Amino acid sequence: MNATEVAKLLVAIGAVEVRTDPATWFTWASGERAPIYCDNRVVISFPDARKRIAAALAESIRRSFPDAEVIAGTATAGIPHAAWVADLLALPMVYVRGSAKEHGKGKRVEGRALRGERVVVLEDAVSFGGSSLTAVEGVQAEGGKVIGVQAIFEYGFPKARERFTAAGVTLRALTNYETLVESLDLAPATREVLLAWRER
Repeated sequence: MNATEVAKLLVAIGAVEVRTDPATWFTWASGERAPIYCDNRVVISFPDARKRIAAALAESIRRSFPDAEVIAGTATAGIPHAAWVADLLALPMVYVRGSAKEHGKGKRVEGRALRGERVVVLEDAVSFGGSSLTAVEGVQAEGGKVIGVQAIFEYGFPKARERFTAAGVTLRALTNYETLVESLDLAPATREVLLAWRER
């Protein structure tokens, strides 16, 4: 699937919602307020959509990161997608916690131990990049060598681009904010508001 097809699929299954009134904008965990929300957790509830997304993710990884040896899903939204993709690629899978457990072995990465393998971190969506790069650090701290981050969707914030560039980490996404906005049936004025919000 190309970027437009992925965006239209996300819209079709109800993963995308727009709120034009600033008083009702979404509030993210970071405190950021947004007029649009792309909730890729919805994908897991639609068998055909999840198969198509998984196939597209696997193909993107084959193309962009052909030497990948392990797929690492981010907790929690990246875990199911990582499992399906790892299965399609016949690769081992692990998942990365937001922080180390405070009990047991105190691990950040769950699954078998990493011993220098080339790892692709799989995300459902990338906004400002902080959680993705924290996951990258977690994988590398526990023995993996991250060769890139693969996401379903990226907002494309300038700050995120700067963070990935500074960290020397390649980001790939199946679709992006501009394509998603163009895939929605919106009034021209609403479209301009959404694009201006992302670029501020």
